[in-house]
Amino acid sequence: MQRMERRAFIKFCAAAAAASGGQAAAADARPRYYQKAKLVDENGAALRAGSVPANRNLIFHYPYASTPCFLLNLGRPAKASAHLKTVDDRSYEWTGGVGSRHSLVAYSAICAHKLTYPTRDISFISYRAEKSARNRFAAVIHCCSEHSQYDPAEGAKVLAGPAPQPLAAILLEHDRKDDGLYAVGTLGGELFNEFFSKYEFRLALDHGGHARTIVESRCMVSELAQYCRQQVKC
Repeated sequence: MQRMERRAFIKFCAAAAAASGGQAAAADARPRYYQKAKLVDENGAALRAGSVPANRNLIFHYPYASTPCFLLNLGRPAKASAHLKTVDDRSYEWTGGVGSRHSLVAYSAICAHKLTYPTRDISFISYRAEKSARNRFAAVIHCCSEHSQYDPAEGAKVLAGPAPQPLAAILLEHDRKDDGLYAVGTLGGELFNEFFSKYEFRLALDHGGHARTIVESRCMVSELAQYCRQQVKC
């Protein structure tokens, strides 16, 4: 009898540990919320969802002062949901775009392969509406460093190239009352710690001691062509 009770107790402990591990994995894949920040234009006026041009590269920084993101109007509804995984095999579900047509999406502009990102001087990564000689897909985010390509209509899943996971999604909220847009968090595989470590010296030059400062209240959105002096096309 004692042997049976002990066996049942061991099974109970194993089941509890498995359940606990499953809950932890699910928690790891959940959205990470930061400060809610209103998206504004270069004049400080609130950016309206209906005014975001289609198929253009717009850039802002969130959730840190030095971490760049793309804001894209795909010109068509994004997929309603996409089941994705991070490089360490954590599952998560991306739930589509925002705005009246569900066509507005945002992603970290830090490539998941070698952390290539847009700087003031040059950008090797951007959204490409059309196909090219090195890009057999249209309407993708393409990194020319190693030709990783991501589908922004399906949570930035990897379509081609060596990237081991999708770009981290930036969670947007749309206020229907005034058509305003807000960044509220991230979803997927964040690479911010790796980014800060790899580019510590460059970020210190560009942002002083504020590279890791959490963005609060608002994010300024600008055209990538105005933000960056040169865009590498491939």
